[in-house]
Amino acid sequence: MTKPFDMDLFLAGVLTGSHATRQRHLRQAKIIQAEITERWQRDTPWAWQRKHLDWFLKNHLEQRGDYTRYYYVLTVRLIARRLGASWVFGL
Repeated sequence: MTKPFDMDLFLAGVLTGSHATRQRHLRQAKIIQAEITERWQRDTPWAWQRKHLDWFLKNHLEQRGDYTRYYYVLTVRLIARRLGASWVFGL
């Protein structure tokens, strides 16, 4: 049996800011992980491709407000930075 992926540990090196900001990024990253896992059965960010994060931003957030989308884009950028990818995500 494998241990569940620890998103807190994964993002620990790139999280900055206040406690509330770090908690928001962690909460949103776990939501992103759950949605991608459900859709593509890819449990860890190491298995993700840019298309998975694009899909999340376009489809999962289409009914959300501008501020919500903005904060999720910031979280996605942190994930991409942690992966060492040069992916660019915009609003």
